[in-house]
Amino acid sequence: MNSDELTLTILRKADELDNQRHLANELGLSVGKTNYVIRELIRKGFLKMERFARENNKQKYRYLLTVKGFREKVRLTERFIEKKKQEYEELLSELEKMKK
Repeated sequence: MNSDELTLTILRKADELDNQRHLANELGLSVGKTNYVIRELIRKGFLKMERFARENNKQKYRYLLTVKGFREKVRLTERFIEKKKQEYEELLSELEKMKK
């Protein structure tokens, strides 16, 4: 998974992200790498971190997508779709050549 794909995946999951260990397992990354990427997204202003107000465990945080993060998510999604369209066209062309 390249950097843009990883960023897009985390931005897409931001609303449901409450546990870095679960996300790390899902992505096949170490918790340290996951923490590093999330902190980088916070530094860039794409995510913000907020403590749960009604949670007994004050170590528990939630991650919120910022306006800047939403724009980046849209940009990366458009780029991803364009890349997949191009791959699709290339595969379709190869398939047509194989049929001849």
